[in-house]
Amino acid sequence: MKTDVRETDKGYELDVDLPGFKKDEVQVQLKDGYLTISAAKGLDKDEEDKKGNYIRRERSYGSFSRSFDISDVDADHISAEYKNGVLEMILPKTQTTKPETRRLTVG
Repeated sequence: MKTDVRETDKGYELDVDLPGFKKDEVQVQLKDGYLTISAAKGLDKDEEDKKGNYIRRERSYGSFSRSFDISDVDADHISAEYKNGVLEMILPKTQTTKPETRRLTVG
């Protein structure tokens, strides 16, 4: 599961390659500060029987999973779109204020 992660001023952008998977085979879960992306594809035995016996089978079937720490992400505003085998996600950063830097006078 190849993933590109870009950081912007406002958040993070993820592009996850999931070629060959349908939208309903992709799951995204948020739990305990982690974003988990998983995809599963099973072998359809009926389809194999209708088309005949395979001499070679090179397409992989199975499940894949990947987790990311999202402790500094606003989980309520994450957006995701799946198109052309790529899951595109936008994860906005939380709006925490940076500590103010000041100089103190020692008396």
